[in-house]
Amino acid sequence: MTLLVRLAALVALVLGAPALAQSPFADQLKEGQAILSGFKFRSGEQLPELRMHYATLGTPRRDEKGEVTNAVMVLHGTGGSGRQFLQPQFADELFGPGQPLDVTRYYVILPDNIGHGKSSKPSDGMRMRFPAYDYDDMVEAQRRMLERLGVRKLRLLMGTSMGCMHGFVWAETHPDFARAMMPMACLPAEIAGHNRMWRKAAVEGIRQDPAWAAGNYRSQPLQGLRTAVSLLQIAGFAPLYLQKAYPTRAVADAYITERISRDVQTRDANDLIYQLEASRTYNPWPQLERIRVPMTWVNSADDFINPPEYGIAEDAARRMKTARYILLRATSDTRGHGTHTWAKFWRQELIDLMARTEK
Repeated sequence: MTLLVRLAALVALVLGAPALAQSPFADQLKEGQAILSGFKFRSGEQLPELRMHYATLGTPRRDEKGEVTNAVMVLHGTGGSGRQFLQPQFADELFGPGQPLDVTRYYVILPDNIGHGKSSKPSDGMRMRFPAYDYDDMVEAQRRMLERLGVRKLRLLMGTSMGCMHGFVWAETHPDFARAMMPMACLPAEIAGHNRMWRKAAVEGIRQDPAWAAGNYRSQPLQGLRTAVSLLQIAGFAPLYLQKAYPTRAVADAYITERISRDVQTRDANDLIYQLEASRTYNPWPQLERIRVPMTWVNSADDFINPPEYGIAEDAARRMKTARYILLRATSDTRGHGTHTWAKFWRQELIDLMARTEK
């Protein structure tokens, strides 16, 4: 395998970084936006209009009340967008005829969350004056967006990384909104310990760059961005896989140098600060018993961000009577935190979840 091919295969592993290749399903995508008037944030701030961009695959089916009955929402990770799910390793395993989320059967909704993609974000012009959104705000914006689409109940809510955490917020805040849920690559506990520390270090890496200028930069503060992006890359690494794929110093150096350079070009410093800080109030732990949606929750054993050694996941699963917790064994083929993007590792779990929640 050439270095270029390896880079193309791996560039989307970390926290929703954009991919080089997309599935043919990209040609079927329909895009739209919901303008949410007078959106109030938990901070007390308000925007006259909040834009929620979304993409869809498939066709909505409606009941006699006009409500959509076949909606599936898939939520992206920090720094990503709905389009990240058009990567072949995800879309080509799930969306085709007879596959678990066959788009001739399901209406698949891929939002860009607040602060991401084509939705409202600091880099639109407000910079650091943009409201200090958190995960609760992001879930509420998703809910209001779904209302505009005629969706008042989801057949399935999936989420990866940040989207996984949004799933736990959904399950507690709106216990009956989804018939099934599949969160992947997160823990339902406050962001603390090393998970908070690398996020804080990334944010401070940007803030401490004089070129950041309190968010009023004319060009991106590259020194700070490189610091932040380097930390994001390391957080998402899969040690066993990378050791196999890049077994010498030369190829390892070339890979990480190219990976960081490519990632920096896709980032806005203020957007990234907001994206990382949005997790600051997340903590579903105290109310896990409220969760009653049938759930298959999948983590991977080589996930640096959510290491299984904590024991948090097992304790949480015991408190959620309708949840099945799956820990995928680490191999030289799994992708660390990014295993959530490679459907081949957990596709059968999704098939089983859909079967056991079919009416």
